[in-house]
Amino acid sequence: MHDLSLFLTTVFLGFFAILNPIGNTPVFISMVGESEDKVIKKFAFRAVFVAFIIITTFCLFGHVIFRMFGITLPAFQIAGGIIVFFIGYDLLQGKAAGAHQTKMENDTAKLNDMAISPLGIPLLAGPGTISSAMNFVGEGNSFLITLLVILVFAVVCTITFFMFIISKKIADKLSPSLIKVVSRIMGLILTVIAVQMFINGVFKVIKEFGV
Repeated sequence: MHDLSLFLTTVFLGFFAILNPIGNTPVFISMVGESEDKVIKKFAFRAVFVAFIIITTFCLFGHVIFRMFGITLPAFQIAGGIIVFFIGYDLLQGKAAGAHQTKMENDTAKLNDMAISPLGIPLLAGPGTISSAMNFVGEGNSFLITLLVILVFAVVCTITFFMFIISKKIADKLSPSLIKVVSRIMGLILTVIAVQMFINGVFKVIKEFGV
């Protein structure tokens, strides 16, 4: 029982650190911009739901999926790095936001797309999250452990969702100029994260294939 509690605590802390809801909150604010609360809640829910579905799928069928499509984790990291780089570059250029469009239908459509990618994947459910989930499931090597890992991830997703919602209320009290500064800083951080993801993928390819 003690070992199980320790394992679940490790899983929780691991997922929380990788999803990093605190660090991703400024990114979330930059994406939603001046959208209405109702739209923002849907955006936050869609992002964490997409992340949950992806991680659940990889917990249950990860190794099969990778073998079926001939996908390697390094390739996933490289592709994820490229995607994150472009969204970070847009933030640096002050393009954060489809949310600053004047037409609500354009606003909603763009937010729906951004909730799936890049926020849902690869920022929340990225290579690190997927590899960690598959590693946790592999350590337990039982269907019960797999379900517990999925349940813990659901808890972390719920925490992330509420932190995103609270962050918007905090942002409403900040000046627009400060939000712009935060947006550009996060753009810089995202591009750095993207480059690191890309480098990690390349180095794993070199190590795995001896290039």
